[in-house]
Amino acid sequence: MFANFLIGLREGLEAALVVGILVAYLVRTERTHLLRWVWAGVAVAVTVSVAFGAALTYGPKGLSFEAQELIGGSLSIVAVALITWMIFWMARTARTLRADLHARMDTAATAGPVAVGVMALLAVGREGLETALFLWAGVRATGNTTDPLVGALLGLAVAVVLGYLVTKGAVRLDLAKFFTWTAVLLIVVAAGVLSYGIHDLQEAGVLPGLNSLAFDVSAQIPPSSWYGTLLKGTINFSPATTWLEAFAWLAYMAAVLPLFLRTVRVRAHVPPTPAPEKALV
Repeated sequence: MFANFLIGLREGLEAALVVGILVAYLVRTERTHLLRWVWAGVAVAVTVSVAFGAALTYGPKGLSFEAQELIGGSLSIVAVALITWMIFWMARTARTLRADLHARMDTAATAGPVAVGVMALLAVGREGLETALFLWAGVRATGNTTDPLVGALLGLAVAVVLGYLVTKGAVRLDLAKFFTWTAVLLIVVAAGVLSYGIHDLQEAGVLPGLNSLAFDVSAQIPPSSWYGTLLKGTINFSPATTWLEAFAWLAYMAAVLPLFLRTVRVRAHVPPTPAPEKALV
């Protein structure tokens, strides 16, 4: 549940901040007649994201077990790739996000109201599709219960409220630190989703080694126990892990985490590009 709460919080806050920046900029530049186009784009983005999540959930039903595992494993790996790209994209662009959005809004407003709606659709839709895919992969990894969905909805709700308060200036939040620490936690979650995706592909018969276990601590950490459930819900820990799953988890952590931390350190020492608008973080 915590992992899905974190996903909903992080992705939801990104989307909420984007919308807040666009709305505040239109109000400040006295172009409030374009606000309805922003909200129309946001509404379409949310609808498409929900429809995408529903298609992921109900689309594979009726297929064979192997086919479902193949689809599930493949999409889990795609979800990890997308969330990894998002983490590094935010690390590189967070400091200039506000100025970039303002410039893109000026261009869209010049082109016409439809362009403004399309811009809002693309800006929020990307976050929505990434969230739907990663949450779906996380739900598959943690089991068929309502806890992951509840956690995600709570995270999104907190993100909307927090995003509103931040854009209104009612709450001061160090967004650079927030996105850095949540990114580190998401990397751990993504490693678990990748491991689970590998397991799905093993069950589908695409990858070998399904019965070759690196360790099996099911007796010490029963999956049905509260601590087994906690570990599964937070880091997607599996008491019975194959060698290939373990290798995928370790390889991802060893490659992505140091590279991300290095990217954050390098960006912290790069002076921000001069711009008429102050960067968001």
